[in-house]
Amino acid sequence: MLRIAVLGLVTWGILRTVHQAEQEFTAHRFQIWKVQPQWLVLAGFSYLAGLLPCWIFWHRTLCAMGQRPHWSETLRAFWIGHLGKYVPGKAMVVVLRTSLVRSDRVDTTVAATSVFVETLTMMAVGAFVSAAILLAISPNWWLTLLAVGLMIGAGVPTFPPLFRQIVRWLQLHRANPRIDRAIAGVDFRLMGTGWVFISIGWVFLGISLAATLRSMPTVDISFQQLLGQLPLLTASVGLAMVAGFLSLIPGGLGVRDWILMTLLASQFDPGVAVVSAVLLRAVWLLSELVVSAILYMDAYRVRRHASHEPAGAAFDPQDDADDT
Repeated sequence: MLRIAVLGLVTWGILRTVHQAEQEFTAHRFQIWKVQPQWLVLAGFSYLAGLLPCWIFWHRTLCAMGQRPHWSETLRAFWIGHLGKYVPGKAMVVVLRTSLVRSDRVDTTVAATSVFVETLTMMAVGAFVSAAILLAISPNWWLTLLAVGLMIGAGVPTFPPLFRQIVRWLQLHRANPRIDRAIAGVDFRLMGTGWVFISIGWVFLGISLAATLRSMPTVDISFQQLLGQLPLLTASVGLAMVAGFLSLIPGGLGVRDWILMTLLASQFDPGVAVVSAVLLRAVWLLSELVVSAILYMDAYRVRRHASHEPAGAAFDPQDDADDT
């Protein structure tokens, strides 16, 4: 029953996002068939490349916390878990990732804790990169202050000594008596490495926005010229994503559009800014669905093959979710 409820909520969130995107296209008289698909493909690959450092950091966090996940397990859980952000509250991300990665080598409580570490670190780095860029190039001081505030709000809880104290306050040792030993692995070295790699990832997300803009028929400047504005594009997508995430609105609808429109207004028509945000969201959603489907089916194939062995059993990749 829980598996059906999870899939139902994720499906509802995705359909709601698609419907609202369609409304935005209609409102701005955007003709989707006129886009240049090769640039959308590049935008999709850039998005996937931008999130790879986050996946690697999450895997390393689990290992630092004493767990022994396989790379394929964390990759599958990471991408399928991303679909949970289209459900109100974003808690489904934690549920999906934890249920898909837990095993006799990965404790459930530790897995859930590691998701918070990775997610808040990604948001803190995105806000920091945005704030640093906006301080140098943007006259919108209030958006710069917003980026600084979001960085503090997301980053302070991941400060290793404070993070360990928060875990103790939450009394997670009741669920896992060994949690104190696990969180000791979340140290400054781990977080420093994560900040460096995730910062690079945010640049690729800026490239994804550049490719999305280039695909639009109303944008007539070259991709090279758009890359010349990569700092602004990276700051725009970073601040928009972080604010959208912390708003707890599925897909950051409305919040992300408003921030992108404000930051891109100096270079692009406001309508272009809004439509680019919606088109970017659609490209990212499609990329997540394709990758998740591939990883899900690959896991199904591997486990089904294993089920033919004498000690094997039939496989359902979501069996773990039933027990969550």
